Amino acid sequence: MRHVKTPYYLSFFAVLVLGLGLWVLEAEPILPSVNEKLKGVCWVGSRQPLQGGELGVLKKIGANAISQTPFGWQADKNKPEIRWSLDAERQWWGESARGIRATADSSINLGISNMLKPHLWARGSWPGEIEMNSEQDWVLWFENYKNFIVDYAKLAAELDFPILCIGTELEKTVHRRTEWLEIISSIREVYEGKLIYAANFTEFEQVTFWDELDYIGIQAYFPISEGQEPDLNQLKKGWKKPLTSIEKLVRNYQLPVIFTEIGYCNTADAAAEPWVWPNERKESPLSEEVQARCYQAFFETAWKKPWLAGVYFWKWYPEGKRRDPDFSPQGLKAQEILEVNFLSVD
Repeated sequence: MRHVKTPYYLSFFAVLVLGLGLWVLEAEPILPSVNEKLKGVCWVGSRQPLQGGELGVLKKIGANAISQTPFGWQADKNKPEIRWSLDAERQWWGESARGIRATADSSINLGISNMLKPHLWARGSWPGEIEMNSEQDWVLWFENYKNFIVDYAKLAAELDFPILCIGTELEKTVHRRTEWLEIISSIREVYEGKLIYAANFTEFEQVTFWDELDYIGIQAYFPISEGQEPDLNQLKKGWKKPLTSIEKLVRNYQLPVIFTEIGYCNTADAAAEPWVWPNERKESPLSEEVQARCYQAFFETAWKKPWLAGVYFWKWYPEGKRRDPDFSPQGLKAQEILEVNFLSVD
């Protein structure tokens, strides 16, 4: 066989291409991955003490985590005053420190972990619209918020909760890195567990302090289809764009992600605007089939990502599902989807 000598410039080109390829492989960050995922629900604090057995259903369907949500109250989204109490007389039992403690004791006995996830309730608005009108008010607001969240950090430390969510959907604040770093530092003085921030799906790419936390948290109410009655394939395609954006952030910060909330109402239009509250959907046709398809689409797409450390489905009532329409999967086909996937081997 005749041997043909390769011209030197072609050999050089081959070496150059190989070298560039190895450089790209070396430069490409390795995505973080988790061994065991959090299979959670957002637990609704009840008005009255638990009677016993309410958490057993979660164990039965394979859930291993709940988030508990106490509230601080902000009467005006543009004023810095925040009101809170760990154990107020008129507070719902399940949102009080004593209720959180009792719920934690019952859940831990079943092998269910707890995340403490305090929210701000902004009267006539939502946390994403909280914004001050002056720098002086911003200083006061951050001081009040720091005192609020540090109180709950102390409670999380006392109860040995493994995860504390330091804020939820405070979209107009997340560009203020200096103030948030001060809050995080104050929290870490009293709490040694993992920290997460729950960014709305519209803000997670703008958060400036992910590098100071242990997880990227996302309120994952991404629109995944338009119109009504989407099929499963449409819903799965709808996850492509948000997952690409999330994965880019994961590569940048090298942090795993938790969907601190995700949920769908049992209505035909649930996938178009998942964040819309049930009382604004009274004209929408009920459809537990669409709700179940949305759950299935999540499990066939986002759930399979190695960087997704867990999920908390909004929401789960201790006393069972209470109204229609609603986000709760309880007693519906969506609960069956949860059970099948939560009980499956990771």
